[in-house]
Amino acid sequence: VQLQASGGGLVQPGGSLRLSCAASGFSLHDHAIGWFRQAPGKEREGVSCMGPREGTTDYLDSVKGRFTIIRDNAKNSLYLQMNNLKPEDTGVYYCAADQYIAFGCEGSWYDYWGQGTQVTVSS
Repeated sequence: VQLQASGGGLVQPGGSLRLSCAASGFSLHDHAIGWFRQAPGKEREGVSCMGPREGTTDYLDSVKGRFTIIRDNAKNSLYLQMNNLKPEDTGVYYCAADQYIAFGCEGSWYDYWGQGTQVTVSS
């Protein structure tokens, strides 16, 4: 069971990035999925989560209207499309999945985690 995150990088304010997370060893379709981030000196926070089987989505207030969580069952992957990035979006982003969560964006509930990918928003 593995989640492999990629797609981070350095981007200017107002720019876009698309994070990818490929799952192996299990099917994402019936798992809750989520993206979390941790900025330097801050606690990890849930950015966006989606329930199993195209379930309900939830977003951190500060990213609503700018970020979109996407599930691709054919590729067994999840994505985070990030537009209009701001310096406060800087951090290490992690993908996560869990078989037993009906819905929620509390990190401690998730069993499977990717390795993290760095996103830096700076001019």
